[in-house]
Amino acid sequence: MARIKTAYVCQECGGQFPKWAGQCGDCGAWNSLVEATVSATPRSARSGGMAGLAGDGRVQRLSEVSAEDSPRVATELSEMDRVLGGGLVPGAVILIGGDPGIGKSTLLLQVLAAVEGRLKTLYITGEESLTQVHLRARRLGLPRLDLPVLAETSVEQILGVLTREKPGLVVLDSIQTLYTDSLESAPGSVSQLRETTAQVVRHAKQSGCVIILVGHVTKEGAIAGPRVLEHMVDTVLYFEQDVGSRYRIIRAIKNRFGAVNELGVFAMTDAGLKEVSNPSALFLSRHEQPVPGSVITVTRQGSRPLLVEVQALVDSSALGNPRRVTLGLEGNRLHMLLAVLHRHAGIALGDQDVFANVVGGMKISETAADLPLLVAALSSFRGQAVANDLVIFGEVGLAGEIRPVPNGEERLIEAAKHGFKRAIVPEGNRPRKATSIDLEVLPVGRLDQALGLI
Repeated sequence: MARIKTAYVCQECGGQFPKWAGQCGDCGAWNSLVEATVSATPRSARSGGMAGLAGDGRVQRLSEVSAEDSPRVATELSEMDRVLGGGLVPGAVILIGGDPGIGKSTLLLQVLAAVEGRLKTLYITGEESLTQVHLRARRLGLPRLDLPVLAETSVEQILGVLTREKPGLVVLDSIQTLYTDSLESAPGSVSQLRETTAQVVRHAKQSGCVIILVGHVTKEGAIAGPRVLEHMVDTVLYFEQDVGSRYRIIRAIKNRFGAVNELGVFAMTDAGLKEVSNPSALFLSRHEQPVPGSVITVTRQGSRPLLVEVQALVDSSALGNPRRVTLGLEGNRLHMLLAVLHRHAGIALGDQDVFANVVGGMKISETAADLPLLVAALSSFRGQAVANDLVIFGEVGLAGEIRPVPNGEERLIEAAKHGFKRAIVPEGNRPRKATSIDLEVLPVGRLDQALGLI
């Protein structure tokens, strides 16, 4: 029989220690050690683990390994397929997280209903009753209400059902409710999460079944449990939502079968999540008349160029230390850009409050928003509006130079598609050959040159 012992387990990394300490010796997290009962069963005696995934131990040359592309299965939701890299890959394990009530279960039910008939599916719920799942499916008006469902939380029982039924697509809602009999700790603990996920991943790789895991998130917005979960799975998706908005964004932060940082945009309706065919329209105010402090730029999320509106408000400060507030942009970068504006353009905003925002709740982490942010701040400061048909992008260096950004031509094509007539871009993003883009491109090399054009 397994010998039972007590240890202190880190809730961040899963490390085990015989005594409590204020700081985890493995990951450095403070006050993360929690007493737990663990089993001393030898690793080889457990039913889980990742053993068996690598093969039979025979060394092969890379050229001898079969590299045939696995056929993808489209979900018929183009935004979901975009995030996944083109569809579902056999044997893939996908982890999706998001705030409670954001629509994870709703979306996955829609995916199962769209795939059923081409793949054998199974929806496994550990949080809701089968009645609740049926009521949701009926409320969504799904084309199929005969989807196979199972209410179970024991991973051994689940794997037995999967071995017997052999489904091609499985949804586990959620991974935090599963437990394995080989461990004594409670469901949702670090050790249970790590072991149950390992068993699920092993089954997916050996059977070729696609498994989608729903994960809870912490108050900081990260998927609950040790970060090792994100290393074990093939794809990690995050559901994002602007407070009070009906729009949902799915972002891929890890994908072994496609590009990362891809975005899928959906709108929540009474009939479930509907795809948004033109996401750029969500992030543009399209003022009837030009207004000061508003500039349109083209950002790139994964492989998709998106037009977004960068707004700035500059006002006299009544405080000794003027405020710098950013939403959707990096705050430290705003401080740096304002210093560049002062040093290389002679425009001082040191006694002004500066507020910057990206319309629609979009978050921009790339440097292409540097130049439009400075132009928006200057536009608000002087009370002069930028033309509605002008789009701007470019990185601003500390020496006042305008540096090129990746995929400049694709950004110009996206801007022309939405009716913009002029574009101020870095010299390095000037189109190198004649194109059919109906857009007047104005390349600039210095910050003062760009401001002069405007």
